Formats: sequence, structure tokens, C-alpha cells
Amino acid sequence: MNQPDKHTAGPGELRAKVEQTRQDLGETVEALAAKADVKARAQDKAVAIKGQTATKAAELSGQAMAKATEAAHVLQDKVPDQVKEKAAAATGQVKAAAGQATEVWQDKAPEQVRSRRTAFLAGGATLVVAYVLVRRRRKHASAA
Repeated sequence: MNQPDKHTAGPGELRAKVEQTRQDLGETVEALAAKADVKARAQDKAVAIKGQTATKAAELSGQAMAKATEAAHVLQDKVPDQVKEKAAAATGQVKAAAGQATEVWQDKAPEQVRSRRTAFLAGGATLVVAYVLVRRRRKHASAA
């Protein structure tokens, strides 16, 4: 059972205890409200995941760039000088043909097509390089 306090609290002490209890209760209610705010928690989680994703993407991009550079150096070391010279000559021919194609392009291509010129030129250059590589690979395969 409750035993009577030997010390009876005065009105000032009671008010202070009530105020402290109110403050504690307010903090508890705020903490519960924050936990119940699913939308805010989801947004915070999304921001955290976005940051982690950006960091990981930058890391993987750096690794890919390093591996591509390494592969290019290995390939450069393994390719015979004769092939390098032929590739340089083919590159010169491609550049000359691209220059001529650009002139024809500007004269005859419709405006809608000319506005996408860079994409078409990049695609054409890619096709030429792919053709040269396939042709070279076939020559080496038939010679072996």
C-alpha cells in the first residue's frame, strides 16, 4: 500500500513535476509521430539509397574505365606493327571518306536528317571500323 510521504510537496514542486512530465510526454509523442510518418521515413530511405547508388556507380565507372584502359594497353602491346600501320592507313581513308560524305551530306540531305548528323556519322564510322575488324579477323583465320 501507499505509505504517506513524510515530505509533502508544495504547490511549486508539484507544478515543476507536472511541467517536467508534460515535457517528457511531448517528446515521447513527437518520437512516436516521427515513427508513424511512413512517407517521411520512405523519403529519407530513398535519399539514402540514392546516395549509395551514386557512390557505387561512380566506383564501378572508375573500375570499368581502368579495366578498359588496361585492356587497350594489352591489345596495343599484342597487335603487330603491320596491323597498326594498316589500321592507321584505314583510319586516314575513313577520315577522308567522312570528309567527302560530309560535303555530300550538307548538299543533299534534308534538314531533319542533317540535324542528327553527329549520330549518323558516329554510326557510319562504327560500321566501317567493324567491317575492317571483321575483314582482318577473317584474313588471320584463313591464314592460320
